[in-house]
Amino acid sequence: MIALARKTLFHEWRRFLPAILAIGFSGVLLTVQAALVLGIFGSAAVYVSSSSADLWAGYPGTQSVNFGRTISPDVEMRLRMDPDVTDVEPYLWVEGDWHGTHEKSGGVSVFVSGINTGRKGMMFSSLLSSGLRQRLEEPNAVIVDRSELDQLGVSLDQAAWINGHRVHVVAAIAGLRGLGGVNVLASLDTARLLQGEDSPGVGPTYYVAKVRKPSRVEAAQARLIANPSFGPFEVWTAKQFAWRSQLYWMFDTGAGVAVLFMAGIVCLVGGVITSQSLMAMVAASAREYAVLNALGASFRSLSQVVLEQSCWVGGLGLLVTGITSTVLLSVAARHDVPVAMNITIAMICAALVLGLALVSGLIAMRGLLRADPALLLR
Repeated sequence: MIALARKTLFHEWRRFLPAILAIGFSGVLLTVQAALVLGIFGSAAVYVSSSSADLWAGYPGTQSVNFGRTISPDVEMRLRMDPDVTDVEPYLWVEGDWHGTHEKSGGVSVFVSGINTGRKGMMFSSLLSSGLRQRLEEPNAVIVDRSELDQLGVSLDQAAWINGHRVHVVAAIAGLRGLGGVNVLASLDTARLLQGEDSPGVGPTYYVAKVRKPSRVEAAQARLIANPSFGPFEVWTAKQFAWRSQLYWMFDTGAGVAVLFMAGIVCLVGGVITSQSLMAMVAASAREYAVLNALGASFRSLSQVVLEQSCWVGGLGLLVTGITSTVLLSVAARHDVPVAMNITIAMICAALVLGLALVSGLIAMRGLLRADPALLLR
């Protein structure tokens, strides 16, 4: 009976094509949506994920990177006192108002990241080459994401103003897009100038540290507990801080709930369409199933055929999903659309697609009730 399912699928593929396309379409919607979620909310932690620091020290209770507050410079000394910490550098976060060179361009909210421009600097180490870091050492030099140039109203090598101070765009790179504002990279000296000496709480927003061995990161974190003599601070591993920032934007802002609701709608619509397609397929083969039933095939055996066909439909639909999603995500990434994908999420999407096909097959089994041998007498 199992061989019958494969032969039927091969010889009558036109009957199964709508169900395969329905599964594939549902899978594409689910995969693309998951990639957009990872890309959009992952950009909230781009400061952490694109840096090589193992530990982040900031103000206690900070929910996301962009909510950092000034901490005491003495925290740097506390980090350097740990035997496993090999390097420490400050990270300055400055909120600014950007004005381009065009007369009609309005102000744009920007997040200025003041970083160490040394060759071995940890901040944004995966995005900045040594040459770009050296260019940031120029007075008032800044780097922006290439996809934000139009919004900022500026071109490469042009001047602009942040908080009333003139800056110079020396480079535009990919991978710097943020959530809630435009990211701008600058040296620590430039960031301090943009912050203003008269601003309250002038000082580093975070200190990032490198640990001697990856296996010692959690042990070093456990030792770096708050000490009144160094001022209030809290230490997170890079993984914890990145996840903390993403969770805030996904759930505390309400955006994540809407995304999960949309994912549920996608699964529901895909399940209804696929189950209807499979039920129509079973109904179209009612006379053939009736003949098999008259020849002695049990309802259980016929049900196995339908389930086998559902699994094949799910597998072929998954193939359509994989090919189509790969093409769409490649095009999106090439046009700087914030998308991301990893093996875990891809496997979850694949399991949901196959589960959708199996559930649809179980629903379609109701069509076998019409495969009564009496149907042949009509």
